[in-house]
Amino acid sequence: MLDWLKNINKEYPEFWKTYVSKFDKKSTRFVVLSTETSGLNPNKDVILSIGSFAVTNDSIAIGDSFEAVLLQYKFFHDNGLSNEFLVESKMKKLGESDAIKSFIEFIGNSILVGHHIDFDVEMINAALERLDCGRLKNEALDVDVMHRKLNDINDKQFSLDELCTAYNIPKSDRNSSAEDAYKTALLFLKLKSRLGIK
Repeated sequence: MLDWLKNINKEYPEFWKTYVSKFDKKSTRFVVLSTETSGLNPNKDVILSIGSFAVTNDSIAIGDSFEAVLLQYKFFHDNGLSNEFLVESKMKKLGESDAIKSFIEFIGNSILVGHHIDFDVEMINAALERLDCGRLKNEALDVDVMHRKLNDINDKQFSLDELCTAYNIPKSDRNSSAEDAYKTALLFLKLKSRLGIK
């Protein structure tokens, strides 16, 4: 049977149907996200942690956030890797399906924001595919692209640290997806204001 025909009659999980139903109207809420992954290949690698903060009315809503460490024992076992990172972390730990489901419920129809956001979106899409869902429908903005547009630069990409230095955002020694999401949110507010994005 043809793949597209199978997808027409496909029965999606309830959380996915609820998510898809939210795109009737445009959102004014932004969700800044960062993922920590086992590598750079969405087909082979997995998400280890997700950190995200909502941005509404030109401010970071600290209480409107999502953070999770994903239990990826199968990935670590299959690749002969240690899972010390997972065991030592004090954060709430969720299996991939629970974490992705909770994250999808958290973002709703928000506009996603990140540093090299296309990669984060692809990693989430790969996890959604393992859950028999479709692909993310959210609009997405990239702080690196915003910076380059503002400064008319086409031939270079910038690291998160370089952007933080350029916009006087303090760096920290603690490296986590939540920390990166928060720095990206601060960057986004500065860039959004300079580019006149409402």
